[in-house]
Amino acid sequence: MVSANKEMAVYCFDALVAHYNSEQAPPPAFEEGQHPLFVTWKKVLNGGEPRLRGCIGTLEARHIINGFRDYALTSALRDRRFPPIQAKELPQLECTVSLLTDYETAANYLDWEIGKHGLIIEFTDPDINVRRSATYLPEVAAHEGWTKTEAIDSLMRKAGYNGIITESLRKRIRTTRYQSTLFSMHYNEYVTYVKTARGAAPTIAGVKPSS
Repeated sequence: MVSANKEMAVYCFDALVAHYNSEQAPPPAFEEGQHPLFVTWKKVLNGGEPRLRGCIGTLEARHIINGFRDYALTSALRDRRFPPIQAKELPQLECTVSLLTDYETAANYLDWEIGKHGLIIEFTDPDINVRRSATYLPEVAAHEGWTKTEAIDSLMRKAGYNGIITESLRKRIRTTRYQSTLFSMHYNEYVTYVKTARGAAPTIAGVKPSS
């Protein structure tokens, strides 16, 4: 099984740097494959807790080379929850790449483990009879300190449901659980990698070089 790795995170940084420089990204240093995948960008300021700046991916299998390139840019520039990441933010960025595996239909909305499983929920909005769905990656519930019920309720809000959440509604949710492998890399680690592998630090239009 292919696992998320350093080279995938490097390629996502490469794709973003190439975008700011209006260039083509260098070819990736990992093998092609097909997997569902996500790219998450967080911003780390003054050693504090990383703050989410963008997270978008696909629950369907995609060719991972094009997938990581596309979602590196989509999550950085077109996550509607956040303004587009600017080139000057790069030195504060951390990139996490995730490959999703082991999709299983859960017996009910509580049939999963915090810290192990990601979730996809699907349900019908009882107020307007519209199908709604949303997902959280496996690390989200543990990071937020949620119980299973709190995670499910938050997912329902993420899916766009604004009505009253009742136990009977929770029991009607179709829950799919999955697992993932992930790899996180800070921009400073990316710079070190590029210096070692390519002989010079990356240069970004409008950004001072890292020391």
